Formats: sequence, structure tokens, C-alpha cells
Amino acid sequence: MSSTAIDVVRLLTVRGQTLAVAESLTGGLVAAEITSVPGASQAFRGSVTAYATELKHEMLGVDATLLADRGAVDAQVAAEMAAGVRTALGADWGLATTGVAGPEPQDGQPVGTVFVAVAGPTGPESGSAAGGKVEALRLNGDRAEIRMESVRSVLTLLLAELVSEHTGNERAQDTERNGGF
Repeated sequence: MSSTAIDVVRLLTVRGQTLAVAESLTGGLVAAEITSVPGASQAFRGSVTAYATELKHEMLGVDATLLADRGAVDAQVAAEMAAGVRTALGADWGLATTGVAGPEPQDGQPVGTVFVAVAGPTGPESGSAAGGKVEALRLNGDRAEIRMESVRSVLTLLLAELVSEHTGNERAQDTERNGGF
């Protein structure tokens, strides 16, 4: 288990928030990393491994036209996967991975092309205006290295969003305590 996974589970648990994961190229490795942390059941709702393209539409609600036009390896697909798993599994946060681990290119994308995404709570009640974020990666290495770096990257992306949201909330609370300055 990584320190990033430990930090993610700790922050989610302290906040009383939950996480769901949609995976393609990582094939369950993100969920395995999270569930390796003792106490993960306090925050982790579950995961969907939608390896087949049609399952991204059927199970996660990714737009069928988007998948037909761009393929599964796309930033918008990753964003819709994260939002879709968040909704499907009733979680506060959704993560997604999609990409090409190799050995061959896919959907016109070279090996090492990866998109990771996070979708989180939005609006005044959450204290966050973030909503979602996608990161495009160009990874080197063999299949196993690309998949493991994808896991590390998506967890790092979530941790950054959680820390950023937490810092923003502290600033808002401090401003309220100090008369709005």
C-alpha cells in the first residue's frame, strides 16, 4: 500500500466522504491499492472495471457518440467515467483511468497514452467549486509500469483535490471568523 492511498483513505474517512472507482487499463489495481489500506471500508464504496468499450456506456453512462467518434482513450471519456461511477455507486468522489498500456496502440493512440480523472462534490454545500479534473499522461515503460504509474497518478490527482478542497474550506472558515477579511 502506498502512502498516497493511506492519505486518501484517511482524508475521506475524517470528512465522512466516500469514493468509487471506474477502471479500464488498470483493471482493478486502483481499487486493490485503496482496499489494501486498513479501514478503507469506511470510505470506499466500490469499483467498476469497464474494460470493454461498450461497458463504459452501459455501466458508467459515457456518451455513446463520444465513444464512437473518439474511442475509449480520451480525456472526455475519462471525465465521464469518473462522474458516472460516482453517480452509479452513490459516492462523493469518483476516479477513472483509461488509456493504452500496450503492447499495441489502441483507438489511434500510442502505448503510454493515459487519462486519469476525478469527479467530486460541487456547489456551495460541498465547499468546492472544483467538480472534476482530468490529467493527460504520456508514460514510458512496459505494460506493468504504465499500469502502476496510472494508479499512482490517479491517486495523486485525488489527493491534490482533497488537500486543495480542505485548504479552501479552512480559508473560508477563517475568513468568516475574522469578519470577512
